[in-house]
Amino acid sequence: MTNDTPGTPTVQQATIQSAVPAPIDDGTGAKIAARVRDLRAVFASGRTKPIAWRRTQLRRLRALLVEERPALERALKADLGKSPVEAHTTEIGFVVNEIDHTLKHLASWLRPERVAVPMAMAPAKARTVREPLGTVLVISPWNYPINLALAPLVGAVAAGNTVVLKPSELSPATSALLAELLPRYLDTEAIAVIEGGVPESTALLEQHFDHIFYTGNAQVARIVMAAAVKHLTPVTLELGGKSPAIVEPGVDLATTARRLVWGKFTNAGQTCVAPDYVLAIGDTADALQEELGAAITEMFGEDPKASPDYGRIVNERHFDRLTALLEGGTVVAGGRGDREDLYLAPTILGDVTADTPVMAEEIFGPILPVLRVPDLDAAIAFVNERDKPLALYAFTESDTTKRRLTTETSSGGLGFGLPIAHLAVPDLPFGGVGESGMGAYHSSASIDTFSHVKSVLDKSLALDTMRLAYAPITDLKEKILRRML
Repeated sequence: MTNDTPGTPTVQQATIQSAVPAPIDDGTGAKIAARVRDLRAVFASGRTKPIAWRRTQLRRLRALLVEERPALERALKADLGKSPVEAHTTEIGFVVNEIDHTLKHLASWLRPERVAVPMAMAPAKARTVREPLGTVLVISPWNYPINLALAPLVGAVAAGNTVVLKPSELSPATSALLAELLPRYLDTEAIAVIEGGVPESTALLEQHFDHIFYTGNAQVARIVMAAAVKHLTPVTLELGGKSPAIVEPGVDLATTARRLVWGKFTNAGQTCVAPDYVLAIGDTADALQEELGAAITEMFGEDPKASPDYGRIVNERHFDRLTALLEGGTVVAGGRGDREDLYLAPTILGDVTADTPVMAEEIFGPILPVLRVPDLDAAIAFVNERDKPLALYAFTESDTTKRRLTTETSSGGLGFGLPIAHLAVPDLPFGGVGESGMGAYHSSASIDTFSHVKSVLDKSLALDTMRLAYAPITDLKEKILRRML
C-alpha cells in the first residue's frame, strides 16, 4: 500500500540510488552484517520451522497490537495526524484481522498437496510441500507504518522465516515504537528491527537475503532489484501509480461521491490504492464535482482542518510538492493549506486534462482531479495508454461495462462501486502489475510469497517398473513408451 513520497526522492532514496554506497563510519555496516548472519544461523538451526513456533509468534504479535494500542495510536497521531478510529480500521485492527485469519487457516495452507503421477511412473506418489525461504528483509513505508510493516511480517513469520524489519524513518514515532515493542513480544533471535536512514538502508541492501519485500515507489524499487541481483534474491514489490476511477452516467452520484471522498481522503490521500483521478463519462462531471464538494463537507465539516477525522501531510517537502500540483486546474472544492500545520484541505480539481501537471505523477495526497471523457471507449483507452495502475475503480450499473473493464484493462486490483476496500477482503491477494509492482501478499498469498513450493516424488524400490525405460531400447519398448508418454 505504499509510496515513499513520489516525485523527488527522499534523502534515503537518493542515497540508495547512488552508484557509490553511502560511507559508513560508525560500524553500522558491520553490525548489520553480523545481525543478518546471526539470523541466518538461527534459521539454519530449524528453530522457526515448527508450526508451533510460528503460531506463538503470531499470537504474541496480536497481543502487542491489542495491549499497546494506545501507544500505537499516539505514534500514528504524531506521525500522520491519524484519528484513533482510522488508526484502528486501517492499521491496528487490520493487522489483528490478518493475524486471526492466518492462525485459523495456517495448518491447511501448509498442508502438503497431492498431485497425480503419470502412468509411466506408476506406482508412485507425488506432492508439493511449502518450506520457508530463509532470512527475509521487509522494507516498509511511512504512510501506513504499522499495517505495511506488520502485515508482511505476519506472512514472513507464518511461513517460518527469520526476518529483518526496516521501518521508515519518515514516520519516526512509529518506527521508534516498533523498535521498542517488537523485541518485548517476539523472538529476538529470529526477528530483528533495524531503524535508521541512509547508512542502514545501504548496509541492509548489501546483505544476502532469501527474499526482499519492499513497499514504496517504482523509482526506488529499481534500486532494490539491482541490489537483489548480486545474490539472485527474489523480490516482492508493492508500489503505486495513478489509480483511476471511472464514473458512468446514470449512477447514484451522491453515493458515488461519498465513496470516492472516503477512499481518496482517508489518511489525507496518502494511500497507494486511493483513487488518483476520476474519468467522468459524458455529462457527469459537473454534477459529480458538486456532489464531491458536498460529501467533503458532510464528512469533514465546513473546516476540515478542525475535523478530528482528517489527517495531515507527512512533511513539508511533501506538502510543497502537493501544493505545486494545484497549478493548472480549477479548484472546485478545498485548495487551502497550512504549511506549518502540514494541513492541505480535501481538494477537488476541475478543468483537468491529460497534460495538466497533476496528471504527470502519482498524487499521493488529498487532491482529486476530475477529467471529462466522452464515452467508455475513451476511458478504457485513457487507462491503457498509461502504466498499469495498482487499482482501477468503476462506478457503473452495467454488467457489460464491468465485463469490458475486467477483460480490456490490466491493474493490480479492480473494484466496482467501492474504492480501496478490496484490501480488507481476507482471501483476495494484494499486489500490482508492471509499474505498480510484482508479487502479492495477504492470506495464503503471503505464504506463497515467503515460501518455496517444493516438488516431491516418492517411488518405491520394491518393484522396479522403470525397466521399460532402461537401455537397451527394443522395438517393443519403443512402441510401449511412445504410447505411454
